[in-house]
Amino acid sequence: MFLPLLLLLLWLSLSSAYSPQSHLFRNSYLSVEDGASLLISQDKSFSSGFYRVGLNAYTFSIWFTDSADKTVVWTANRDKPVNGHGSRLTLLNNGAMALTDVDGTVAWSTAATSSVPDRALLRDNGNLVVEDSNGRILWQSFDSPTDTLLPSQPITKNTMLVSAIARGSFSSGYYGFYFDDSNVLRLKYDGPEISSVYWPNPDQTVWQNGRTIYNSSRYAVLDEKGSFLASDRFQFGAADEGKPWIKRKLTLDYDGNLRLYSLEENRSGLWSVTWQALLDTCQVHGLCGKNGICSSHEGLACYCPPGFEMTDPSNWNSGCRPNFSLSCPLKQEEIEFIYLEHTDFWGFDIKVASGVSLDDCKRICMADCRCQGFSYKLGSGICYSKSVFYNGRATPYTDIYIKSSRRPAATLKLLQHQSLVCNATQVAPTVGSSQMMMKKSSWNTIWICLYSLLAVIFAVEGLFISVGWWFIYSKEDDDHVLMAEGYKAISNQFRRFSYRELEKATRNFGEEVGRGGSGVVYKGVLENGMAAAVKKLEDVRQGDEEFWGEVSVIGRIYHMNLVRTWGFCSEDLHRLLVCEFVENGSLEKALFDPNYKPLGWKERFQIAVGVARGLAYLHHECLEWVIHCDVKPENILLDRNYEPKIADFGLAKLLNRGGAGSSNLSRIRGTRGYIAPEWASNLPITGKIDVYSYGVVLLELVSGSRVSDLVMKGVTEMMAMKKMCATLGRNLERGGENWVGGFVDLRLKGQFDSNQAVRMVKVAVSCLGEEGIRRPTMETVVQMLLSGDDQDFYSDATDSLQFSSFSTDT
Repeated sequence: MFLPLLLLLLWLSLSSAYSPQSHLFRNSYLSVEDGASLLISQDKSFSSGFYRVGLNAYTFSIWFTDSADKTVVWTANRDKPVNGHGSRLTLLNNGAMALTDVDGTVAWSTAATSSVPDRALLRDNGNLVVEDSNGRILWQSFDSPTDTLLPSQPITKNTMLVSAIARGSFSSGYYGFYFDDSNVLRLKYDGPEISSVYWPNPDQTVWQNGRTIYNSSRYAVLDEKGSFLASDRFQFGAADEGKPWIKRKLTLDYDGNLRLYSLEENRSGLWSVTWQALLDTCQVHGLCGKNGICSSHEGLACYCPPGFEMTDPSNWNSGCRPNFSLSCPLKQEEIEFIYLEHTDFWGFDIKVASGVSLDDCKRICMADCRCQGFSYKLGSGICYSKSVFYNGRATPYTDIYIKSSRRPAATLKLLQHQSLVCNATQVAPTVGSSQMMMKKSSWNTIWICLYSLLAVIFAVEGLFISVGWWFIYSKEDDDHVLMAEGYKAISNQFRRFSYRELEKATRNFGEEVGRGGSGVVYKGVLENGMAAAVKKLEDVRQGDEEFWGEVSVIGRIYHMNLVRTWGFCSEDLHRLLVCEFVENGSLEKALFDPNYKPLGWKERFQIAVGVARGLAYLHHECLEWVIHCDVKPENILLDRNYEPKIADFGLAKLLNRGGAGSSNLSRIRGTRGYIAPEWASNLPITGKIDVYSYGVVLLELVSGSRVSDLVMKGVTEMMAMKKMCATLGRNLERGGENWVGGFVDLRLKGQFDSNQAVRMVKVAVSCLGEEGIRRPTMETVVQMLLSGDDQDFYSDATDSLQFSSFSTDT
């Protein structure tokens, strides 16, 4: 009887000593040696305690309790792990929380306060706080994030997310997410040698990226429903937005991409990506290091150019080094150039020259000792001489020439590429000497003596426990494999899908959501849980290689007012595009379907500006200038906030930047009512045809009716449009705003901004000029629309407004 009683008392004492805590009171501590020495949130969602990151290395961290891999969301001593023996986290009398190593040194601590602390606790939102007796927060982990934001945790001017250095590592890396001095949220690579911003698009202005610099509050937050809103006007929503019970995290991953994750609802403990900043991860700077080239066509990979080799075979961040020496000056006959087709390196331009030949570009580089090579755009003749090669990536219409003192034997196509693994062979950290590891406290010694008497009794139980733990860890390893495979899939968002994948995603193409001249659109759900629109293209005659070349360019086009393309399928005769799913359907239904609630004026003006910005990006700013050729309400989709997104761009024809219009577009036909006069005259097709179509859409936004319903019967379509524009032009020339009330949609019941309405009509009339050369560019249209709406930088745009002459003769 005595032995079982003794065993019961020992078990109860152990259970009490090792049970998780809800609070850490003043002058108490958590011990690294006590595996159950934890703080648990009241709803059990989060745990906080010592987290093993190496052989004998631990951090003090917060993690999701229910995730398969104990997903860490915050770490105190990220770059300074402590020993696995003798380390403690203590709440001190002065209000500070201190993490001490085995030798008593402080590895991390919060600042002391004038108030006396009462307790530390982990809240249900994952925020670790120190409170006084009145519940006032003296310190909180939400004020010092590592690489993750949780719902309700803001990012401000005083906080910054910093990525991990590598997958599976907890040390600080080179990527940051922060508010810059101009009040704009940015992603930046800050490496050992260079620093550069890569998001939002550095080739565009703040305004073109849909941001503003005027709000100095510098505040952004992800709410519980999966919606993110920032003071610079940046916003997005999770694919599963609107479900507050789903656990989420916004993480700046080791590869420099910002991703929103949702914990799957099927209790698998795995995460799925529900939003990410960059669909093509190769847009991230610094991924492949100096001279390295990033490719995402067939899985994310890094390459070294011919004549180069990896500087550090275990770490792509170190880039590539040349196998040749390049001294200066060199005689011209000693200089050769390594040719890299369809490649570009972003930034670090010494000089830009336009309209030059390839030979002239070579001579410019050979004459400059600083020049390590150049990029050249065939057709436009733009030459960029480079001082260093960073941020290399594949791109279809730019070639790179690297200055060399000899001709390398290899070619790029013969190189064996390697998957992108940053710090792949990083050794797990070990903290402390062997003497420290062997040191035991007196408390442990007493317990060891007591348990030695019971060793025989527990031997069999220990065997069963070991077997059980083996099964548990085996399952955890399987989960890690699943997580790694899932991460690999989402890190290369634009990709090639199989036809079977899309059949499964769309449930055998069972839910049709749209139909147009280019094909039928079906709703689907991809493997990562994201809703997608899958479009079956009709009458596609391109071969597989030509089709791939075209959609790969479309996949790299990104703008908030363009539908994002995630991938494609090209199997046998099947040609499909996989795009983001836009919730509120088309503008055509919102404007003309009597079953829909009429759009408010605020939404109409927002749509007018958004469509103009999207077309301006296609015409002037994207990788390759794109003419849409079929701008109409059916091809304008509306998201949950009625922000417009242009669909079906790039399907007509892709034009080289700086190239003139091509008569090869003559086989393409737009939609009746939106077709510019050039179509009938067989004139060269330029971006001005989109400007004309946009003018028609603008009139429809104001009037709420199809323009074809407004024009007079008994005359040709072109003549009727001409007469209507002449009438509107006369009203504009007379001045005043009384006339506009009769033109604006009557369903608005007078609830509209007359100044904006007049401006929209004025812009529409200028877009509908019979001669394309007299129509404004889409960049100018954006300026014209925004002039006077608290946009001082556009105040001079209206001075350039010119109306075309419209004849009133029939």
